[in-house]
Amino acid sequence: MNDDEIRALAAEVLAGIAPEADLASVGDDEDLREALDLDSMDFLNFVIALGQRTGRKIPEADTRRLFTMSGLLAYLRA
Repeated sequence: MNDDEIRALAAEVLAGIAPEADLASVGDDEDLREALDLDSMDFLNFVIALGQRTGRKIPEADTRRLFTMSGLLAYLRA
């Protein structure tokens, strides 16, 4: 997946979890949880859905790597 595809996927997944959240308004190095006001369950659901949609198992230990868009992009590109 390229960066544009990952961003589109993240926005789509997020829309199902927190429809009022605007991923486009968040800087690449901002904490997604804080910037989008996601509680721990919302963020966990976001990570689980990303894993399901990409077919990748995202271990709990890797979750912190997805706190920012730049981290999420790097993780899903790898």
